[in-house]
Amino acid sequence: MSALEQMYQQVILDHAKHPHGRGLVPAADGLLAGESHQVNPTCGDEVTLRVAVADGVVSSVSWEGQGCSISQASTSVMTDLVTGLPLADVARLDEVFHALMGSRGKGLDSEDDEDLLGDATAFTGTSQYPARIKCALLGWAALKDSLARSGALAS
Repeated sequence: MSALEQMYQQVILDHAKHPHGRGLVPAADGLLAGESHQVNPTCGDEVTLRVAVADGVVSSVSWEGQGCSISQASTSVMTDLVTGLPLADVARLDEVFHALMGSRGKGLDSEDDEDLLGDATAFTGTSQYPARIKCALLGWAALKDSLARSGALAS
């Protein structure tokens, strides 16, 4: 295993052991808020995610979940990435992460896109395994559905 692969594996393990944003938090009054519960039917991983949006910016993300380290770590990393970002930037991150998951382990062609993903590039190796891709995308699906349910995407 190369040093880069070891570093990526360590990022996933760290987020799985010490997830960021875990623990559902109610949205503050006056904010657009949405919640989504997603299940990966192939393995049983689950994520319930809440999002709050203020003035077109994701102000908070919180979640509860159970499942493999990939699904839990991916949701944790995603929480760090999207909190505080405008919705257009969140949509771009979602697009780039989906491109990474479709790369079949090759990674992204653009260094700018890799920089955009930050720790989420740790999931490059995951994209080699179709069954694990669904685990990595579970939190992202919950985020997208939560944003839709909040009404924030309608404006």
